[in-house]
Parts: sequence; structure tokens; C-alpha cells
Amino acid sequence: MSQVVETAVVKVGKPAPSFNLLSTKNLETLEERVALEDYKGKWLVVFFWPFDFTFVCPTEIISLSDAYEQFLDLDCDIVGISTDSVHTHRAWINTPRDAKGIGDIKYPLAADFTKVTARAYGVLDEELGAANRGLFIIDPEGILRYQVVTDLNVGRSVDETLRVLQALQAGGLCPANWKPGDKTLA
Repeated sequence: MSQVVETAVVKVGKPAPSFNLLSTKNLETLEERVALEDYKGKWLVVFFWPFDFTFVCPTEIISLSDAYEQFLDLDCDIVGISTDSVHTHRAWINTPRDAKGIGDIKYPLAADFTKVTARAYGVLDEELGAANRGLFIIDPEGILRYQVVTDLNVGRSVDETLRVLQALQAGGLCPANWKPGDKTLA
């Protein structure tokens, strides 16, 4: 008999699912947590990736870290989440980039080892036991404003994430291909 697993239905315009996870905020102790509530009052990008020590994942994590100040300038922080443990995250951070590690990262990586958060955000691949590539933009009130989930083989665009964040913050109707400085429709 097969087991039926209920999948969360996250919806743009509704409150983002809460989380409270161990993270790499303190690489020594690995005891500092990150929670959605920690970011109330500012924008937040939450993104999921399937596994540490793989091929596409480090390109996204490093690219987001390289652009971190641009996000901060937009009053937005970043939290990365995978179903790997904080110990695996620390090992990956402590591995140099030229040895397939990610090196120093400017934002915390959180461990969803129980898979509760990936399931709540609707990105858990139950058969694989890992998260798909999901990216979510949450507004200062904790409302989900943007979500995209891609195949495991396709990395996300940091430039597009920044563009969407700026469009959301513009407060008007932003047409296709809108960029900061362009007029909104209303």
C-alpha cells in the first residue's frame, strides 16, 4: 500500500510558512537558529537547493553571496535552506572553492534535516528526499510575493531575482521586462 503525503500549498499573497532552523550563523557552535520572524520588517529571499557538494548548487549560493550587498541595499536579506545538516553546510563552507567547496558565504545556510520546511514551501521531492530549487521573496510583513521552482538541472538568475525584488518594491504595475528606472503602468 502506497503512502499518500500531503503537499503544502504556498500561495503568493498569503503568509509565508514559518521556519526556525539551525544555521551556519555561528560556524563554531552551529547552534544559532534562523527563523522567518527574525526578518520581520525587511524583505527576505529564501531559497532551497537539493544537496551540498554538488555541481549547480554552489554556483547559485556563491552568486547570491557575491551580490549580497545589492540585496542589503534594497533592505533585503537572504537565507539558504537545504535538507542537509548544518555539519555538512559547515564542511562545504570550510572547503575552498577551488576544491569544490563554497568558501565564505555572507548569509546563513539553514538545515532542514527533518524536511518540514521544504515540505511547507512545497519544494520537497519526496522520492529524492531533497528540496527542488525553489526561490521565494517575502515582504516585510511576512507575505509571500514571488515564488519560482525549477528543475534540478537549472540554476536561478541572481539578476532576475534582483529585478523582481525591485519591481515588487516599485509599488506600481511593472510590465514585462521592467527594469529599475523604467516607468510603471500605474
